[in-house]
Amino acid sequence: MRYKTFLIVIIILGCAKTLMAQNKSFVDSLSSTIENYSKRDKIKAIVAIPYDKAVADIISFERLADSSIQYAIELKDSVLLAKSYEQKLLASHFSSRNEETLNISLKCIRLYESLKDTLRLGNMYCELAWRLKYRDFDKAFNYMSKGIKLSEKFIDNPKLYNSYDNFGVLHGMKKQWDSAEFYHQKALKFRKKISDSIGIPFGYAHLANVYLKTKAYALAEVYIDSSLYIRERRNDVYGITDSQLYLGDLNYVQKRYEKALLNFHKAYQLSDKHKYFPLKKYASEYLSKSYRHLKNYQEALYYYDIFNTLKDSIVNVETNSRIARLEIEYQSEKNEKEILSQRADLAEKELDLNKKNSYIFGLIALAIILVLLSYLIYSQQRLKNRQLQKENELKDALVKIETQNSLQDQRLRISRDLHDNIGAQLTFIISSLDNLKYGFKLPDSLNDKLKSISSFTTTTIYELRDTIWAMNKHEITFEDLQSRISNFIDKAIKSSENVAFNFKRDTVDSKALTFNSITGMNIYRIIQEAIHNALKYAEAKKIEVIISTDQNTLSIQIKDDGKGFDIDKIEHGNGLFNMKKRAHIIAAEYSIHSELDNGTMVQITLNI
Repeated sequence: MRYKTFLIVIIILGCAKTLMAQNKSFVDSLSSTIENYSKRDKIKAIVAIPYDKAVADIISFERLADSSIQYAIELKDSVLLAKSYEQKLLASHFSSRNEETLNISLKCIRLYESLKDTLRLGNMYCELAWRLKYRDFDKAFNYMSKGIKLSEKFIDNPKLYNSYDNFGVLHGMKKQWDSAEFYHQKALKFRKKISDSIGIPFGYAHLANVYLKTKAYALAEVYIDSSLYIRERRNDVYGITDSQLYLGDLNYVQKRYEKALLNFHKAYQLSDKHKYFPLKKYASEYLSKSYRHLKNYQEALYYYDIFNTLKDSIVNVETNSRIARLEIEYQSEKNEKEILSQRADLAEKELDLNKKNSYIFGLIALAIILVLLSYLIYSQQRLKNRQLQKENELKDALVKIETQNSLQDQRLRISRDLHDNIGAQLTFIISSLDNLKYGFKLPDSLNDKLKSISSFTTTTIYELRDTIWAMNKHEITFEDLQSRISNFIDKAIKSSENVAFNFKRDTVDSKALTFNSITGMNIYRIIQEAIHNALKYAEAKKIEVIISTDQNTLSIQIKDDGKGFDIDKIEHGNGLFNMKKRAHIIAAEYSIHSELDNGTMVQITLNI
């Protein structure tokens, strides 16, 4: 074994020398070098390809990954198959094949679960979270937390620190900049300790992003320059592309659009040449925005069309539907395994009971006399009754699990129909409106009307996604609800910059507190409607959402400091009526208090 490992290292070093001597990529050189080796040694060489070498020639690398998977299947080696899938996962991610990426991630998780490999299972949960971050952020955050918890059992695991770095990015997406900086620094400290020349510039870039978002521009520029310097010394093409995008961002936010264009053009050319589709999408988006600021509308439209072709939109209902189906299929497969396991246990228990009966009959036949025959019959009957009771209990459990699977399938069918029909039609409407706005010169009044229709349609899609989110859940935890409310408030903050939001909640055990999907969705809609009314009608400068628990009750207050109204004089519209109706549906107490020039408070209280 040691000899083979040494042999693979020699192969990789040999490829490095070949790369310096010839105008060939590292991956092509490796492919030529290992041509005459055994399948097992070929796989070991392929799965040992470093990250930066793989992404430098992603097309050739994917061919090797595919061959590695085929060799592992032929050898029936689950460990090598899982590692080969991980290499394929890297290739599909950089080619922006999102559904394939998720599918391969789930395959890896299944393999590592069957192998009971906790270390790699934790790493894969973190990888899955990273792939999902733009499509289902709540689920991505939960997967990342779960993966890190498993990975922390192996403190010397280098991938744990990659996960810390990625967790910092997720915290940054939630605008939790202190937490983001903490995890980036934690990862960078370890990478410096082991002199990780690939990971260190990534750490610098991520910290630069934190300082960029918090407007510490001078500090951000220092970290970006440090990252680019290391990457240029290593000739890390992907890293150089990434750093150019960060430099472009820095110049863009400081309104230095000419300089930003230089950075984004460099990044676009490199990403186009090396097939880095996610980076190409980002570069084309900001090339369009930069040209628009410079009033070069022809170039802005050119790069906007490229971006529009590449983008994997958050509101792409069809893509998210396929992702949901893959995850539900994965969960259904686990449920089926549980059913089979319980059936096997039932058969084994029946066999044990039959054996026990035989032993009892044999002992009774030898030990009991004729006068105790009636007692024997009575004992036998009691035993049968117990056996029937256990069988009925197990059958009830099987029926319950099968019913749950049936309900889950129905939810899947309904959510798929909603996504594929209504969602696709709404998305088509938005696309058509955008084409009208950018394709024709229209009067301002008509442009405003089209913008209003587009905004309303987009809001409808988000509400449709919220409904499907609730529909696909058996029950909604307080933690799920809290995350949903936080996301809604974040969106409200972006759309209403002059309004201050404050979201308070007490130390309720969010994992223990759960609601059914109807109750959870109605609570969320009441909060959403109250905030909407405060923004639209109250002219509020401050809005507070306060959630608290007292013994067996949950209290939610939405307060604003707006102009208020006279409750006895105002006509109750659909918004107020809908909040009252939703509270009635979930058996909650509903009240609204308002005074002229003294704000409004909406409160609901329900038993938990």
